[in-house]
Amino acid sequence: MAECCAPCNIDNLIDKLKKSGNNYDFDKIKEAADFAAGLHEGQFRVSGEPYISHPIAVAEIVATLGLDTSSICAALLHDTVEDCSDKTDLGEIQRRFGEEVAMLVDGLTKLVTLEIEDKEEAHIENLRKMLLAMSRDVRVIFIKLCDRLHNMRTLGVKSDPKRRSTALETMHVYAPLAHRLGMQKIKQELENLCISYLDPIGYEEVETYINEKLGESRDFIDHVTEQVKQKLSENDIHYELKGRIKSAYSIYRKMYNQNKSFDEIYDFYAMRIIVDTELECYTSLGLVHEMFKSVPGRFKDYISTPKPNMYRSLHTTVIGSDGIPFEVQIRTHEMHRIAEYGIAAHWKYKSGEKSGADMDKKLEWISRLIETESSVSDPDEFFNTLKTDIFQDETFVFTPKGDVLALPQGATVIDFAYSIHSGVGNSMIGAKINGMIVPIDTCPVTGNIVEILTSQSSKGPSRDWLNIVKTSEARTKIRAWFKKEKRSENIIAGKAMVDAEFKRWRHPYTETQRNEIVATVGQRIGYNSADDLYNTLGYGGVTLSKVAKKLHDEFEKTIAAEPEPKAEITAEDIKTSAPRNIKKAGGIVVDGEYGCQVKFAKCCNPLPGDSVVGFITKGYGISIHKNDCPNFISMSAIPENSARTVEAHWESGAGASTSDMYEAQLAVYVFDRLGIVADISVALSEMRVFLLQINTTKSGSDKTVVNLKISCKNVEHYRSIVARLRAIEGVEDVTRGYS
Repeated sequence: MAECCAPCNIDNLIDKLKKSGNNYDFDKIKEAADFAAGLHEGQFRVSGEPYISHPIAVAEIVATLGLDTSSICAALLHDTVEDCSDKTDLGEIQRRFGEEVAMLVDGLTKLVTLEIEDKEEAHIENLRKMLLAMSRDVRVIFIKLCDRLHNMRTLGVKSDPKRRSTALETMHVYAPLAHRLGMQKIKQELENLCISYLDPIGYEEVETYINEKLGESRDFIDHVTEQVKQKLSENDIHYELKGRIKSAYSIYRKMYNQNKSFDEIYDFYAMRIIVDTELECYTSLGLVHEMFKSVPGRFKDYISTPKPNMYRSLHTTVIGSDGIPFEVQIRTHEMHRIAEYGIAAHWKYKSGEKSGADMDKKLEWISRLIETESSVSDPDEFFNTLKTDIFQDETFVFTPKGDVLALPQGATVIDFAYSIHSGVGNSMIGAKINGMIVPIDTCPVTGNIVEILTSQSSKGPSRDWLNIVKTSEARTKIRAWFKKEKRSENIIAGKAMVDAEFKRWRHPYTETQRNEIVATVGQRIGYNSADDLYNTLGYGGVTLSKVAKKLHDEFEKTIAAEPEPKAEITAEDIKTSAPRNIKKAGGIVVDGEYGCQVKFAKCCNPLPGDSVVGFITKGYGISIHKNDCPNFISMSAIPENSARTVEAHWESGAGASTSDMYEAQLAVYVFDRLGIVADISVALSEMRVFLLQINTTKSGSDKTVVNLKISCKNVEHYRSIVARLRAIEGVEDVTRGYS
């Protein structure tokens, strides 16, 4: 492989590494940079920059975490195997830079050769691969977070769908991972960047408010800071003091998640006091409380009770002399370093040795995450459990011995039991919170003491627990118990599920035929027999919805071979068909006949009161359109379609009953205003109108179209809804149909 003839410029990276004072192998880093530049030569980013600028930028971010030579090299090489597979492979990476660098690069490389047609499933498998590599060496996720941070910083050049997709994934997966690793600096920047792409209007409004508030209150911040400095100096405390404000995303989340206005954000201002010792933290806290009135219920001691991500600090909210509340955080320099960089601040590699058993213990949650996620095959369930297990909102509860356990908010005492040990969960017969017996679906809150009641005579968990528990760890352990202990019951339950599905297809079958179909489908997806698939369905290892289509295809092939479809349905066919009671689906009279099978055209969504017409489709019955529907006018203008138009009108009284509901589509044209979508939703709710679907589209620099699908009785009902929506401040117009 020829080296790059014009070695890439990595002077900034090398300068940063030298200034850090860490012991780096600069020759190896320079070689990795030149090798990557040669492989990426001729490749460019969407912005037009040479592609090598991205890995160098990622390496610079990695350098700020203080990671080792192998991490810097892996950052420089992280896209080479994936994007330059025709020029290099992991074998060459290993020969040139060693096994450790190759292992890190492999963990950062997508499964480019994976033969999965479903893009969502392929994406899930790539996430699994990254998480597995992370469980082996956490540096993989450190580098991946740096890679994602640079991609988010440069996301503006991508298309709007790509920006939104990347921002959603970052918000749901990477920002929570950064939080669990304690990397607050990266987490906060990722969140701010995500919300700027997901809700640019809301983000801009929050940013404008922050700038205005900061300008108005500069004197307040300076005055309070000076007071605290003087008090700390008088007591001979060496300190570093920083005044700050809440991040844009933090304020945004409080406004939308907690439905607060700007004026209700009481901890907008914050002060951080960094001192030398833990004792000085508590001394400083006492001095602050001596100077200002504290807000009850706003004190948190994360020094004596650290968060699972190693975060330690004292938090209190006090009232300044001007009546303005502000938060004070007090920590040592070491605590501050960990708060900024999390586990990365402790993760040091010297002579190939990790940072010790204590750090490995702090990372046990990663192994548990991999163990539980590996059993989830449904992409939707995988994302839901992943978000639950790494999401930032947590509840901290105590065992009777005083140990602290972190659970996702909304987790139950069953989740608590399984977080201790699978044996405790499987033998659980009840629970106590603060000494009082509680139902097993109770959700403990922060500070509760939870005691699990067990019995050796317990018959094990209930299947109902699968619908109660919040964490994938508990769900996985419950399924594992049923898989091992209740195979015969699982098979019976699985057969019942398949039978219920087969009966939906309205064709007789024998038990032998059912077993043959299930066995055939099972073998295609990796099960040795029909009973193995029944068993897996029974204990919840795979959902019926994931195999239903395969079962249906095999059912049709084996039992219910489809009859030849008619080329066209005629009006005569319809008139002689047996009438069906489908008033709830129609209320339409077709060519004088009642009870005809019809469907409402999605292009115009006719309502009772509209003039309508029928159009005989090929193979799908009669489609009902409004008389002035552009699609119908276009289709009926074709000469050969003239015979396919039939007369239609609404039955007398259609849409008069509250049980007769129809779909209607509206386009609401609004001027951009924070909360206008919420106002629209509230107005519909007050009218007892069900909102079936909503999406928004920008229509100018300061305008948006809100497309709604709602339930509606008739044209009169529709007009009253439109009148109500037009009365909302900021609504310019409302039209029927999507924009």
